[in-house]
Amino acid sequence: MQSEQVVNPFTNVIEQFVDDGAFLWVLRSIAVHQPHYTIEDLAELEQRISSCLDGVLSSPDLGWEIALAASDFEDSGESFVLSATAFRSMDVEKIKIAVEKGLVNDKTFAGLVSAMGWLPGTFVHSWVKKFFTSKELVHKHLAVAACSVRREDPREYLTRILEREDCREDFPLYSRALRLVGELKRHDLKPELEQALSHEDDEIRFYALSSLMLLGSRQAALALKPYVFAPGPLQQKAMAIAFRVLAISDARSAISELAATENAVRSVVEASGILGDPQAVPWLILQMRNADMARIAGEAFTLITGINLEENGLAIDIPDLDGQMEAAGEEPASEELDADENLPWPNVDKIAATWKTYGVNFAVGTRYFMGRPIERSHLKEQLTSAYQRQRKAAMLELALMDAHEPLVNVSAKNIVGDL
Repeated sequence: MQSEQVVNPFTNVIEQFVDDGAFLWVLRSIAVHQPHYTIEDLAELEQRISSCLDGVLSSPDLGWEIALAASDFEDSGESFVLSATAFRSMDVEKIKIAVEKGLVNDKTFAGLVSAMGWLPGTFVHSWVKKFFTSKELVHKHLAVAACSVRREDPREYLTRILEREDCREDFPLYSRALRLVGELKRHDLKPELEQALSHEDDEIRFYALSSLMLLGSRQAALALKPYVFAPGPLQQKAMAIAFRVLAISDARSAISELAATENAVRSVVEASGILGDPQAVPWLILQMRNADMARIAGEAFTLITGINLEENGLAIDIPDLDGQMEAAGEEPASEELDADENLPWPNVDKIAATWKTYGVNFAVGTRYFMGRPIERSHLKEQLTSAYQRQRKAAMLELALMDAHEPLVNVSAKNIVGDL
């Protein structure tokens, strides 16, 4: 008779810590781009993630084995848990394994970089230096990405990457390095940004341009127009910068040009909110009567006026759009994640009446952000009190306002303390 296999009584508990940690990290990675999360909401979520990571290390050997097995899914959350566990163990072999698994694809890379940004410097600084001095370009890319999320200046390491031809030929590395120049406000590297403006790759040219504008070169804004007019992954990033840098008259002209292009209504709504021009509010209210544009137009209205729809009784219950479509013989919308899902539905009539009363307080020709003309102290307040999307907008306004103001990473971990 064979003896029964001994099962560690804590296995199920540790597995739950690993699964929950991975799931919560994915939830947080979505939350940092959502319109309904506050800094307190994120901190609460981060505390739950930290508790899961503590749970994994409550049984170090078992926790490692379970996290390692889970990493076979090759997904971002599992990569984050494995990487955080490895770096916290300070075990060289475990860290090498976690890094190797983190370089499998874009998702695992995101989890690995996030773990290196999450942990205190004690656990990662020596490894960032090792990656910068590695012969492998993918390791240099990892080091640049880690410095980006941590907003830490690698000094001469970044300079050398931008000087080396082999590094410039690695497009993902080169692009991330150019982006870091602007994030850190490395004015000494402005010539390297200007050199990249003639590069063949669209993304590399874009990050050279955006970093130049973060360094104060506002004349580069017009060069962003091709990105503003081209649907794709860089369009929103281009609009977020261009319509905060262009003179209000030039921005209005660009928005008019954008409106004349096909299927551009949503982009025009977003651009109007970014610009903060009160002249656009009546048109935004009109767009709120279109179900497809209603919620994003409501968000743009709030971004300009500072009037929160739900807090001021200007929102309605979710309408039964699928039922309306079925009654009209149309197909219901797919079940994919709706970019506007967590935005309130505007009560258009009440909003129109509210604007009729309070719109006289807004001066035409002045840019507004959350109800006030754009100025430093108000933006600083919004960084701590506003919702996440508004915090990101305030951060970018501040960084573009002052050529020496670092680009704060509002997606970074908020809670403080050793893990």
